[in-house]
Amino acid sequence: MDQSTINALRAQVVPQRLHVIDGKDVPASDGGLMDVISPIDGTVLTQMAKGTAADMEAAIAAARAAFEDGRWAGQPPAARKKVLHKWADLIEAHALELAVLGVRDNGTEIGMAIKAEPGSAAGTIRYYAEALDKIYGEIAPTSSDVLAMIHKEPVGVVGAIIPWNFPLMIGAWKLGPALAMGNSVVLKPAETASLSLMRMVELAHEAGLPSGVLNAVTGEGAVVGEAMGLSMDVDVLVFTGSGATGRRLMEYSARSNMKRVYLELGGKSPNVVFADAPNLEEAAMVAAGAIFRNAGQVCVAASRLLVEASIHDEFVAAVAKNAEALRVGDPLDLQTAIGAVNSERQLTQNLGFVQSAQDEGGQIITGGARVLAETGGFYMAPTVVTGVTPDARLAQQEVFGPVLGVTAFESEEEAVRIANSTVYGLAGAVWTSNLGRAHRMVRAVRAGVVHVNTYGGADGTVPLGGHGQSGNGHDKSLHALEKYINLKTAWIKL
Repeated sequence: MDQSTINALRAQVVPQRLHVIDGKDVPASDGGLMDVISPIDGTVLTQMAKGTAADMEAAIAAARAAFEDGRWAGQPPAARKKVLHKWADLIEAHALELAVLGVRDNGTEIGMAIKAEPGSAAGTIRYYAEALDKIYGEIAPTSSDVLAMIHKEPVGVVGAIIPWNFPLMIGAWKLGPALAMGNSVVLKPAETASLSLMRMVELAHEAGLPSGVLNAVTGEGAVVGEAMGLSMDVDVLVFTGSGATGRRLMEYSARSNMKRVYLELGGKSPNVVFADAPNLEEAAMVAAGAIFRNAGQVCVAASRLLVEASIHDEFVAAVAKNAEALRVGDPLDLQTAIGAVNSERQLTQNLGFVQSAQDEGGQIITGGARVLAETGGFYMAPTVVTGVTPDARLAQQEVFGPVLGVTAFESEEEAVRIANSTVYGLAGAVWTSNLGRAHRMVRAVRAGVVHVNTYGGADGTVPLGGHGQSGNGHDKSLHALEKYINLKTAWIKL
């Protein structure tokens, strides 16, 4: 990866993007289009189809037809595996193209995007390609005059709503296991980051995925997302995004066919640093990266820093120093450490949180303002706010931006109480040299992932899922397959 190649890719004209329904590029039924605004400079990058409810219904009908005639579900596992591996090959072959296209669309710094997007997506598709022929049914331990067999079957049609922060990575978390198990899928990409995911759908068809098995409809969530949620012909709905939208999707399920709904929602993840941390300098560097990478637009971002009072001032100063050393700028520049905020709306929301934190007594140690406004893009300085009380808005609500709230604590018991004081439970971390304390904290912190003396870095072999209002179900690992299968018992008298 070199700067000249990146510059050449960014100069390419991005064609208008249409829906993909039954293997064909299809315009919106009413001809509607949406502008795609690049957060890099605020300009219109291209246009994409502004879907209607009728468009979503057509995509779901195509997925249902594909599932019922068995063109994918009926293929032998070895055949499905071959197609998925070919798809992963194509993603890798087009990795830089996909990464640059995605960065132009959502603003993630290219150094992170190349690994977290096409690199991660290809690895995820390969993982489930290898897993699909290793999922066995069961024979139950019944009496000798009965044979009870437990079959694992695809659920049918899966609706997947994908967020804008990591569309390829999170898209693959849904698509990999769903397709591996033989389901058909309808994708609804985010309004503000659809381009790279739609290109990945094209590559799936180039790899040999039959038409109708994977469909994608772009547009507003309130229109096409609602149509998906209310459909009587979607069997499972998977979603990563906000809690408010997750609640609506559950309501849509109740109002329609009681489809299963799996949600990966917000987080307010605590990063707890004790005075006996093995390396406070490293902990400060990691703490900055854990909130400021991708401009804080990471579901598991460590947005709450809990620091033992005896080291509070020294440690916060070290975190602020690391934050100030991170270069904010053009996300397609290889020297940039922090890219753009996804949209002007998100930037405004971030700044609103900073203001409310000050109103509630917080002190800004560094950052707190928009930067590089002259570019027309949406950039924000990494922001550290101290004096954040556990009940403050900044401590309780997800910002999804580069804003770190710091709270001091005196004891392990107080640290646990503060860590668990929100409705969320997605991730967390503890820094300590005390092995007993590390294990106690892992057990005590209510979260789907708890790191010890690190933050992030888990691979596809372990599950990611939330506790509390951070959602239900799991992405990644073999556990993700459970969302996309039905169990069927055959009870046979011998």
